[in-house]
Amino acid sequence: MDNENYNNNENVDNGMVAENADEIVVNTADSNKIKIADEVVAVIAGKAVTEVQGVYEMSGGFAGGIGEVLSGKKNLAKGIKVVVTEKEAKIDVNIIVEYGVRIPEIAFEIQTKVKKAVETMTGLKVTEVNVHVQGVNTNIDKKDAE
Repeated sequence: MDNENYNNNENVDNGMVAENADEIVVNTADSNKIKIADEVVAVIAGKAVTEVQGVYEMSGGFAGGIGEVLSGKKNLAKGIKVVVTEKEAKIDVNIIVEYGVRIPEIAFEIQTKVKKAVETMTGLKVTEVNVHVQGVNTNIDKKDAE
């Protein structure tokens, strides 16, 4: 590696220019910048939601389901909508719950876990975590029915 080019990077931005509106600048101290994409915040929130007992699955619509089938990987951002401003984030979570669970308790736990995870990992202030229950999973095993 050419040390002269490596060390002389005063005016080089190293690809850190935000051409994508889905990226947010968290820290602008001096000329250093940290950019977090909305998708990253959505994955963090999705992971926090999957840890809550009583959540059957995330509700992400047809496109999210097709993406999972084609990629073979679980999409942790499925069912999560994130709006990130300069220092704040608003998060909408769409879920399907298990039959028999107390929905208000699950919603509160989701709000708490998502807020803590996103604020801890990104440094953004989470101003809203809106939980939208899209359905209830009523599939009961035959053993449970008998």
